[in-house]
Amino acid sequence: MTRKKQPAPTQAQGFPRKSVPVKPGASERETAQNVADVLTSPELAAYRVINGAELKSGMGEHIDVPSLMAKLRDQAASVNSGCLAQAEAMLMNQATALQSLFARLAERAMGHTTIPGFDANMRMALRAQSQCRCTLETLATIKNPPIVYARQANVTTGPQQINNGMAARPRARQIVSEQNELLEAPNDERMDTRPAGPAGTSDQAMEAMGAVNGTDDPRR
Repeated sequence: MTRKKQPAPTQAQGFPRKSVPVKPGASERETAQNVADVLTSPELAAYRVINGAELKSGMGEHIDVPSLMAKLRDQAASVNSGCLAQAEAMLMNQATALQSLFARLAERAMGHTTIPGFDANMRMALRAQSQCRCTLETLATIKNPPIVYARQANVTTGPQQINNGMAARPRARQIVSEQNELLEAPNDERMDTRPAGPAGTSDQAMEAMGAVNGTDDPRR
């Protein structure tokens, strides 16, 4: 009995694999949904950028697409679970690379004897230095996040919320306004609020008035 000759493995079956893995579905609709999920996934977008950057670096031909996408997916899941070790290492390495870029550009600027060449290289060097500083600040923020202090809120029985007495000022102004209105007489005449003076001598001779139409009337 002769065995059938096995076909040679294609490029997609061997390593490194160059095809994007898509899980086949039970129906055409499900397969189309799986393709859409892969096309819109963040790991595929990252793979496309990495693959484009490494095409001429000599590393592009060694990229195994399913392995790279699985690694990118694992990194995102690690950050989602709260582990930022990969992000911290990435930021530190970027800061080191930017520092090296700053030194190289500054070195090139020093080698120029003309103003345009010196200015162009020194500007790029200072850009790299600024980006290095921003990267280190981001890393410091991740390692030591800032503490946010919130003001204490006192909730009243009504719908109004008072924060440290700041919201009570409109109500205080309303009470003062109502008190001022009580001092106002009709026809916009203000009551005399001056202090009373001493009693005069003419008032001392006055007697108490009896009840009107009563038995206490002295004329009766």
